Amino acid sequence: QPTRHLPMNRYRTLPALLPLAFLLLMVAAPLARLLQEGHAGFSLALLQDSYIQWRLLWSAGQALATCALALLIGLPLAWVLARFDFAGRRLLLRLLMLPFVMPTLVAGMGVLALFGPHGVAGVNLQDTPWLLLYGNLFYNLPLLVRAGVDGLEQVPASRLAVARTLGASPWRTFWRVEWPVVRPWLASALCLIFLYCFAGFGLALLLGGQRYATVEVEIYTLVAYELNLADAGVLALLALGVGAAVALAYAALERGLARPQRLVPTLRTPAQGWPQRLLLASALTVLALCCLLPLLAIVWRALQADAVVWEMLAEPEVLAALGNTLRFSGAALGLSLLLGLCHGWAAQRWLALRALVFLPFMVSPVCLAFGLLLLYPQYSASVGLLIAAYALLAYPFVAKGVLSA
Repeated sequence: QPTRHLPMNRYRTLPALLPLAFLLLMVAAPLARLLQEGHAGFSLALLQDSYIQWRLLWSAGQALATCALALLIGLPLAWVLARFDFAGRRLLLRLLMLPFVMPTLVAGMGVLALFGPHGVAGVNLQDTPWLLLYGNLFYNLPLLVRAGVDGLEQVPASRLAVARTLGASPWRTFWRVEWPVVRPWLASALCLIFLYCFAGFGLALLLGGQRYATVEVEIYTLVAYELNLADAGVLALLALGVGAAVALAYAALERGLARPQRLVPTLRTPAQGWPQRLLLASALTVLALCCLLPLLAIVWRALQADAVVWEMLAEPEVLAALGNTLRFSGAALGLSLLLGLCHGWAAQRWLALRALVFLPFMVSPVCLAFGLLLLYPQYSASVGLLIAAYALLAYPFVAKGVLSA
């Protein structure tokens, strides 16, 4: 065809200019400004401090532990949801993403309402590592389950039929036929989970306490309370290096998963007999314990509130706050859609550009916020900077969806 030999790179380069300029202004420049502010006391000797070493080890350890727990719990759940058909399955898969989009403060309140000092469950896990690990699972388990379901649905029905015809057991069928297909999907989800947990701030601040806070909380303490920008810069650069390595691994895996394939997916069947029904019921119960209980705990606490507390919703300040939330969210959604479409279209062939999609998640949000305030002090109370900051954290999800499609 006449257009077949036209160079397509230029059509992908032009859309990339907008998100790259946005990342330069909103990420690279603020971080450089923050590091410039603290360059006088910049020293890697900080990493020899045992306290900082514990923070770094715990940050990586809790992220790895969350990945292991999510894989151990999420893979069987994904297999059940991918192979069995039941009423409400499609709705359940959509609701699975509800914890993932839940505000950090709401999620932390839910976990504390369930396992806090006066929790509904009657078990106090405060000041223990289990509280933060449960909060991480609440957030990230649905991500692995959805990835596992999508991966298992890519297993060709013909391969499973051949395995059954040859007399392979269910476990051998899974290990030889299903596992090689679903493994890249799980690996990509685990990269994201590690990135979210290692760079997490809000949930670690609420649930980690003084002993089990992560490196992001330590960066916040150094900047906000001690004004120690040099040490905060060292930790921010270290966190950026870890995040960049994980993001590159994720981008490589995601590029392989985005290749179109022609296959006949395996048909789901209703659970038959008491073993399969018990397996399905157990999976749904575990899913509810990990992802639904914190939300129900919040609802329970809200229903116990007095009428005076509910009347607060009609106060002018609260109504103004709700209106601002809708305005900011709508404006950020429009900007995120534009940036995500441009970045996703341009990054189809470039691995580095794919990795840059998650640059906002690689950097310390605390350092980024203070860098923005230092670089743009005249816009510190402006709506534009606030909307741009919202869009910075939101548009990678749009770009990821475009790349997957």
